[in-house]
Amino acid sequence: MAEEALSASHQKKGEPSEAPPEQIRKAVAGAAMGNCIEWYDFGVFGFMPAILGQVFFNASSTSEGALATFAVLAITFVVRPFGSFVFGPLGDKIGRQKVLALTIILMSGSTFIIGLLPSYATIGPAAAVLLILLRTIQGFSAGGEYGGAATFIAEYAPARRRGFWGSWLEFGTLVGFAMGAGFVTIFTVVLGDEAMREWGWRLPFLIAGPLGIIGLYLRNKLEDTPLFQEIEKKNQVEKSPLKALLKKHWTSILHLIGIVVMLNVADYIVITYLETYLKDVVGFSGHAPLLIILATIALMLVLIVPIGMLSDRIGRKPILIASCASFLVLPIPAFSLMGAAADDQNGWQLTLGVLMIAVPLVLILAVLAATLPAMFPTQERYGGFSIGYSVSTAAFGGTASYVIGSLVNSTGDTLWPAYYLMGSAAIAAIPILLLPETAGVSLRRIVSSRIIRRRKPETATPGGASELPAS
Repeated sequence: MAEEALSASHQKKGEPSEAPPEQIRKAVAGAAMGNCIEWYDFGVFGFMPAILGQVFFNASSTSEGALATFAVLAITFVVRPFGSFVFGPLGDKIGRQKVLALTIILMSGSTFIIGLLPSYATIGPAAAVLLILLRTIQGFSAGGEYGGAATFIAEYAPARRRGFWGSWLEFGTLVGFAMGAGFVTIFTVVLGDEAMREWGWRLPFLIAGPLGIIGLYLRNKLEDTPLFQEIEKKNQVEKSPLKALLKKHWTSILHLIGIVVMLNVADYIVITYLETYLKDVVGFSGHAPLLIILATIALMLVLIVPIGMLSDRIGRKPILIASCASFLVLPIPAFSLMGAAADDQNGWQLTLGVLMIAVPLVLILAVLAATLPAMFPTQERYGGFSIGYSVSTAAFGGTASYVIGSLVNSTGDTLWPAYYLMGSAAIAAIPILLLPETAGVSLRRIVSSRIIRRRKPETATPGGASELPAS
């Protein structure tokens, strides 16, 4: 009732009304479901890389199999930017909802079909070719997924609660990854290693089919965002969104890439590489690394929404700065602790080391979906976000596991993950400091990543305060 009263108040002041709370909840659920499926796929790949390497590449050892699987992930990430150049501007031209319905079909469908593929033992190298082809389709469609989902939620959410609603998108990320990793673990425990190598590996991929059907149903029930409908009614949709984006907002795209570098590296180290690192590099045995990572993800799920809510009160920048500072100073102590924990298989010491990099990660995850959409105006938001995010992800995120694994193997230095994290934080520091505070600011007022339009006098805050453009 309070939100409905505020919405009525906004209408009296001449401002566009907010979407009803029930509609916002449906929008968030539909958007988050696609992200959940994307990261479900990463969870499956990340937690049985050795098996998949042996099934599709006939790898002779677990480390060789893991590297082969990570190479597939890296190769398919290369196509993400191409997908973003197609789906992002398309979402700015025909609407967010239509494009998001298409991306979820392509993502879930390609993951499902992987579960039906014949193995290397059956058709030889053609198995690897088919896997790479399907991963390419998945990567191409993912290029339009996250930017579109975050844009969809941000454009539905009230400005004063954008941090809260946006945090649910990354909640979906963590749930999806935990589901993928959890199913792999359950099937491995129930079926055993031999059965998993022979046929059990298919089961987690096949589950993506029903998940995709649910996600498509949710998205097809949604209307497009209020902000996109506004520019449609006013005939303000760009005829060539990509051309307008590259002409007017290329600096905002670079700004976004600089911030997302840190997130990509941290995300893919913690989510897709860490379990393999702890087993194959550090030497932890049994299921302890997996269970500790899953418990850490559970803790992140508990923290992420409250941190999103906190950002609506104190702003996004303090939280982003805290995350960046932590990644500058904590990685070497964290990975040193993990290495030392392997000597006596000390689970508590290992847990502390993992938490030292997981907590800074959840800080940036919680505010990301509220921060990045506020770097572009509505006419170019989907494209700008998608292109910047996908380019950064392809260059720094999707390659992180493979590059770090190769550096560790070639140099023998097990602290390479720490160096990589610290380097990414150093790159992100200046873009974060240059970012204006956008908590509570209507997305209608965004001009670029560094400029916010002045509040109109008739809608100014009590006392006549007027917010100046950020510069």
